[in-house]
Amino acid sequence: MKTFTGKKILAGLFLCAAGFLAAQQAERVTVYGLKGPSGIALIRLFENPPRAAGFELKAEALAQADLMAAKFISGEAKIGILPPNVAAKIASSGKGIQVAAVTGGGMLSLLSADPSVRRFEDLKGKSVEVAGQGATPDYVFRKILLSRGINPDRDVSLGYSLAYPEIAQSLIAGRVNIALLPEPFATMARAGNGRLITVGNIQDEWAKLHPGASADYPMTVLVLDRDFAAARPALIRAVLDAVKDSVEWVTGHPAEAGQLVEKHELGLKAQVAGAAIPHSNYVFIPAPQARQSLEALFRAFLDFAPASIGGALPGDGFYYRY
Repeated sequence: MKTFTGKKILAGLFLCAAGFLAAQQAERVTVYGLKGPSGIALIRLFENPPRAAGFELKAEALAQADLMAAKFISGEAKIGILPPNVAAKIASSGKGIQVAAVTGGGMLSLLSADPSVRRFEDLKGKSVEVAGQGATPDYVFRKILLSRGINPDRDVSLGYSLAYPEIAQSLIAGRVNIALLPEPFATMARAGNGRLITVGNIQDEWAKLHPGASADYPMTVLVLDRDFAAARPALIRAVLDAVKDSVEWVTGHPAEAGQLVEKHELGLKAQVAGAAIPHSNYVFIPAPQARQSLEALFRAFLDFAPASIGGALPGDGFYYRY
């Protein structure tokens, strides 16, 4: 039988106490994603949260971007996903937030069940349901229409009354004939209505307008609280590495990623998410490399609604460097 001296017992108690204190002192940090397609890129973080010494990390999905924006404005959120224009708007108000990377690129499709619409020019006189009034899809589409000599306020009727899932269901049911949709809703609509065709290529059309950009129009960005990030570089590095790994894993394992999306209740069924991932555009582009593409998008917002990004292009401090 083993016996323990008083010194050994005291040493053991000391180690236990030290471990307990270390656990107590670990800083809890939440990486916020969004339910729906924007959260898919981060799904591995929900299954296996990043590890960093001195921190306890978890991932959580919010239902809407405005909820995420409110958390950043209040200071509760330190790391999370936002649409680029929302991030720029918050930064313009004086709140110290930075873009760390683009996580979602262009993934829009113009779908038509109208046999007379096969080119952008055929849209004149037609009604088009558009996903997201005042958001990236709206202004990207408007810029493309203008480049084709189509006035979006006079030559076509743009509708904004339906949410993304409702647009997809309306295309399937034949209540809507032409619509602009992001993934995975475009894939859902095509699967449910074999008469739908894709008119042109939104991503290619945008690229023609912005040659030399490092990426197409960004749809989602990973955002950091500037002061929080500056004080915790090792943590931020671990999170960014984990996000990058997640994006690469998702694009390489769509079926498995779809299962995790359903498991962690991001609002999409496994089969739908898995089928849409190959048609999506999940990326990891660090902010310095993505700046040109972000600024091209921001200029579109300045053309149509300057106040939506604060009236000017974000400055150097908006782009996190690492």
